[in-house]
Amino acid sequence: MTEDYAEELVSTGELELEDRSALRRVAGLSTELSDITEVEYRQLRLERVVLVGVWTEGTAEQADASLTELARLAETAGSEVLEGLIQRRDRPDPATYVGSGKVDEIFQTVLATGADTVICDGELSPGQLRQLEARLKVKVIDRTALILDIFAQHARSKEGKAQVELAQLQYLLPRLRGWGESLSRQAGGRAGGGNGGVGLRGPGETKLETDRRRIRAKISKLRREIAAMSGVRATKRGRRVANEVPSVAIAGYTNAGKSSLLNAITGAGVLVEDALFATLDATTRRTQTPDGRTYTLTDTVGFVRHLPHQLIEAFRSTLDEVADADLLVHVVDGSEANPEWQVNAVHEVLNEIAERNDTPMPPEVLVVNKIDAADELQLARLRHLLPGALFVSAHKGLGLDELREHLATALPRPNVEVDVLVPYARGELVARVHREGEVLAERHTPEGTQLHARVNGDLAGALGQFASNVAPA
Repeated sequence: MTEDYAEELVSTGELELEDRSALRRVAGLSTELSDITEVEYRQLRLERVVLVGVWTEGTAEQADASLTELARLAETAGSEVLEGLIQRRDRPDPATYVGSGKVDEIFQTVLATGADTVICDGELSPGQLRQLEARLKVKVIDRTALILDIFAQHARSKEGKAQVELAQLQYLLPRLRGWGESLSRQAGGRAGGGNGGVGLRGPGETKLETDRRRIRAKISKLRREIAAMSGVRATKRGRRVANEVPSVAIAGYTNAGKSSLLNAITGAGVLVEDALFATLDATTRRTQTPDGRTYTLTDTVGFVRHLPHQLIEAFRSTLDEVADADLLVHVVDGSEANPEWQVNAVHEVLNEIAERNDTPMPPEVLVVNKIDAADELQLARLRHLLPGALFVSAHKGLGLDELREHLATALPRPNVEVDVLVPYARGELVARVHREGEVLAERHTPEGTQLHARVNGDLAGALGQFASNVAPA
């Protein structure tokens, strides 16, 4: 990769970051409906919010950390967090998520702060959502809707936008509601009867049912489109498999520094931002090990605690990059107060992917990133909690050489050893050996290039006519 090309890629990510940062709210121009009964039909724009959590298990520290993460999600979506409330319960209230007394307290907090949105740290049922909005008189959303909104803001590629739209529609379908005359039904009946008469006979279908049918049709269409687009991804992956190019997938909690690590190793120039779910589109780049072997490095979508199942289903083709990789680099944010919780959350999602595909996950390499932002006490604690982990700083370039060496050791090696004399007229084969295989010895003779190397089966077949010895390594 030339220096000019690397600079061009970096500038692309920087321009995308500038474009995202340039979006600013202009006060006094909003025409959004104030009637909260139209909430699901308008764009989700969070402004002044109050957070609500239910602490059912774990320690008080874990409950506080969960609400703090919800606050970061809300800020990423573009809102201002005014207040956070937690209630200790054995389980969420089936009617209102929190107890009746806590609902009254939240209502008083909303009035006192002037908030226009309440965000609950969990997935609300349609009944809970309806009850809370009726009593709080403001827009109420849950953690799932918040994450889906962030994904909708940050999706860039056609596939990413389609995946997010599919997840949003799957979430919206059971939560559709109708009010007033939108529930009226046209139906047959005798003149003067309760069902009307002439001119009022019809299919007997409400607007709500019509909306549901349209959403189901749109979901089916999106699934077909995503399946077609995932075919392109599968073709590219199949080409790499056919050429036996080893693949490494980068996974980890959101904002752990996966894109920064990809940029540091390959110079990919993808968007880097200190925000949750800053990049959603999978990016694959070729690079080389220190000994010259080519492999691919793929940056995948970030995970989060309680990642909505709609997203896991919609991003199946992207997440399958993790399951199909030869090696998994699990990036951990070393600057977080409790990174072990993030590690457990990532493992939960990875196990779900493995169960769905009915295949084991590839070998895992734990990489603790952002060591430049962590103190020595925190790093010592992480070395004890995560034995065998590599400690790096993608921002400062610390520990990257050790990581490259470790990847070179852990990646699968070509399994056929050859001893060949390649004529100078077939120099492209020598180049392939250097690019795809592992050269053990090389010597130039008057007849051609004498090579002793390990290569894959396909390349070994192409070299067969020049081989004096071909045997499994």
